[in-house]
Amino acid sequence: MSHYSFASTFRSLYDQSVAHYARGQRGADTFFTAEESAWLAGNGLTAQHLYDYAEDHNNYDGEPGFEIALGVEYLRRDFFLNVQQGRSSGVISNPDTWPAKDESVQGIGWLPRILPKTRAKLRGELPASMMYCCGGDRRFFKTHDIHPVEFLNLVWRLGDKEEAIVDWVAQRSRVRL
Repeated sequence: MSHYSFASTFRSLYDQSVAHYARGQRGADTFFTAEESAWLAGNGLTAQHLYDYAEDHNNYDGEPGFEIALGVEYLRRDFFLNVQQGRSSGVISNPDTWPAKDESVQGIGWLPRILPKTRAKLRGELPASMMYCCGGDRRFFKTHDIHPVEFLNLVWRLGDKEEAIVDWVAQRSRVRL
């Protein structure tokens, strides 16, 4: 694996995914060769990650976009290689156990739900039915002026210090509310 060329290889696979989806190809399992899938797995990523970006890119005016996708997946890759030592946890998070979409904390909607989702993304435990930086997430990030990669990094740094994360988001939100 070439660490130096991660961004360019990711860009190629991202663009390929967007083109496949635009042509009507569906199903994450149809987007990549065995070699490409192995590259993704070796970097802690899945075909579903790229499929989700391609789907949203094509259906939501280019959002979240390559730059955000690269940042998110770089951070996920870093966590996978350096914290998880290149090994999957083997766990898939169950969204039914997450707080409801309409729950809030300190008056901040979506925050209770995005916390376990962000932790699952960081650890590579999101089910195929969930996407980090989906439309609901993007609305939350834009409302509170938080970059998706910044939030992923914050959750990594603060871990289970829920109150500290909530306080940070509340502080950031005061400027916007």
